[in-house]
Amino acid sequence: MNCIETDRLILRSWKSEDLPLFATMNKDARVMRYFPATLTDEQTESFYNRIQSEFERNGWGVYAVESKSSGKFIGYVGLHEIGFDADFTPGVEIGWRLAADYHNQGLATEAAQAVLKLAKQKGLQRLYSFTAKQNTPSERVMQKIGMIKVGEFEHPNLSADSPLSTHVLW
Repeated sequence: MNCIETDRLILRSWKSEDLPLFATMNKDARVMRYFPATLTDEQTESFYNRIQSEFERNGWGVYAVESKSSGKFIGYVGLHEIGFDADFTPGVEIGWRLAADYHNQGLATEAAQAVLKLAKQKGLQRLYSFTAKQNTPSERVMQKIGMIKVGEFEHPNLSADSPLSTHVLW
């Protein structure tokens, strides 16, 4: 099992019992407020399967995050192949999504710093992170982990009139 430990977290391979908790998290409007929509169970399962495939293919991916104190699944942090065409793709992003009860505690930053170390060990030379311009909490994580802001772009999978179409790129 792939595993990274931080002071408060365990980043690990996914377990089948994570899937219902992952689906619940992806249905939470608070968690998904900077995304076009919440995810259905089928969309979550498809994402889960892509995560598993990426680990098999690359030896790295999006890790399930578990709280050391409670042993509970609280979200994900990790590396993911960027799945759309843009002037900076193909590439690898570092990203995170935590259950709402775990926001604003420095947990995404803590986990992302550990993933950055792993990325260096794996020889990944360049990582990107991006989010809707309104998502200042995620942009703060990008700042805290030492990423450099490159600019903004219009996300190609969103309509131009979407309030989420403009993304920051780090």
